[in-house]
Amino acid sequence: MVEVFITNVKFEVQSIEVLQVLEIEYPKLKFNFDLEGFNKPYPCGHSILRIEGDLIDIYAIAKQLKNKGVACELLKDKVCV
Repeated sequence: MVEVFITNVKFEVQSIEVLQVLEIEYPKLKFNFDLEGFNKPYPCGHSILRIEGDLIDIYAIAKQLKNKGVACELLKDKVCV
């Protein structure tokens, strides 16, 4: 299973910190960031957090990210103009 969040994480240093926390809390999941999409304000301009694993608690992960000050939401099909 793969889940994709959009986030407001802009910098590699911040992404590394977030990944370290998530990898400790969820060792059976794989995480990675794509930080390339910031040509518009969040949420249309955003980074991508991909999560892979057998069982992904998207609500717990979203809550943990928000507690760390990271804006996030599940990626939806939408067109940003």
